[in-house]
Amino acid sequence: MTLPQASGTKLRGITWEHPRGYDCMVAAAGVYAELTGVEVMWQARSLQAFADAPLDQLVTTYDLLVIDHPHVPRAAASGLLAQLDGAGYDAELARLAEQTVGASHRSYSFGGHQYGLASDAAAQVAAYRPDLLSEPPRDWVGVLDLAREGRVLWPAKPIDAYSSLLTVAANQGAVPGAEPGVFLAVEDAERALEILHQLASLVPARNLADNPIQVAEMLCSGDRWAYAPLLFGYSNYSRRDFRPHRLRYADIPAGPNGPIGSLLGGAGVAVSAYSGQLGAAQAFAFWVASAGVQKGVYFDGGGQPGNILAWEDDRLNAATLDFFRGTRATLEAAYLRPRVARYVEFQDLVSPLVTAALAGTVSDRELIDTLNEQAARLLQEVPDADH
Repeated sequence: MTLPQASGTKLRGITWEHPRGYDCMVAAAGVYAELTGVEVMWQARSLQAFADAPLDQLVTTYDLLVIDHPHVPRAAASGLLAQLDGAGYDAELARLAEQTVGASHRSYSFGGHQYGLASDAAAQVAAYRPDLLSEPPRDWVGVLDLAREGRVLWPAKPIDAYSSLLTVAANQGAVPGAEPGVFLAVEDAERALEILHQLASLVPARNLADNPIQVAEMLCSGDRWAYAPLLFGYSNYSRRDFRPHRLRYADIPAGPNGPIGSLLGGAGVAVSAYSGQLGAAQAFAFWVASAGVQKGVYFDGGGQPGNILAWEDDRLNAATLDFFRGTRATLEAAYLRPRVARYVEFQDLVSPLVTAALAGTVSDRELIDTLNEQAARLLQEVPDADH
C-alpha cells in the first residue's frame, strides 16, 4: 500500500495496558512516524475496561481504538466506528481476509461491513513450563490428574470463568447460543460445570480472582506451578528474558472432537467515526495490520500478531517456543460469540454468576436459568449473517 506523507498530522489512539497491547503499538507508531511524518500517540486502559467498557466516550476522544470484537455489533448499530470497506483499501481488505487466523478477521465485520482489522489473534489455550513438565495433558482426565498433584493454575475471575464455561461447553460439543432463546441446555451446562467445579476445587482459591496475566506471572515464578489448561495466550511469556522462566503454549485439552470450541479473543484496530483525521487513521490501521509490519516491528515491540503470515513465520515461532504453531489448531477451531448488539451487556451480567457458582454462593441451576433467561431477553435479535 502507498503510505500518506503528512508531516505534522497527529492521531490519538487507545489500547490496553500490557506489552502485547501497548508497547507494540508505540513501537509501530515510531516507525510509522519516520515513514510518513504522521504521529500516533497511544494511551492505555485496563484489560477489564478493554473487555467491557463501552466505546461511546472513547470515540469522541481517540482516532484509533484497539477493541474487543464483541463490541462491534453495538458500535456498528450506533455509528461509533468508521467502515473500513469502501475507503480506498478494498484490495488490502481482501488480502487481510485471506490472511486471517481462524475467524479473527470476520469477528470485526457486521452487517456486511468491516469495522476493525485483526491486529492481534488469541483464544483460550493451555500453557505450561517445559522445564517442569515434558508434555502437557492432552485431555481433561490428564488435566485433573495433574491438578490433584497441586501443579495446576486456572484464571477464574468472572470474565475468564465465563469464557471457560463457554469453551468447555463448546469443546464437549454444545455450542452456546446456537438455539435462539436458549444459551445452554441444562444437561450441556451441567456437563461443562462439572469439569469446572472439579478444576476449581483443585487450584488455589485465589484463582477465582485471577486473570490470565496474573496466572502467567505465577507460572513464570518459582517451581511450584507447571500448567494451566485454559487461559488467553500471551506470546510475551514464551520469549527469552521476558520473565525468569518461559512458558510454552499448547492447544486446549481435547474434547470428543479434538481441541475445538475455545472462546475466540484477540484484539482489532478500529477507527472512530468521529475522527477529524479519518483518512490518516484508516491508513495507519491498514498499515499496522499488514503482514510485513505484523512480522516485524509489531512483533518485535511485544505484539501478538493477528496475521496468519506472522503465525507461520519461522523467526517468530523460534522466538516464542513455537507459540503460534503450537496453538494454531485451537485458534482455527475457536468459538465465535453471538454477534448481536446487546451481547456485551449479557456477558457483563452473567459472568459474575459463573465465578459465584464455582465458589458455591450461587447454585448451578440458578446460574443456568439466568443464562437462558437473559439470553432470551438480550440475545433474541437475529444474529449477523456473518456469524
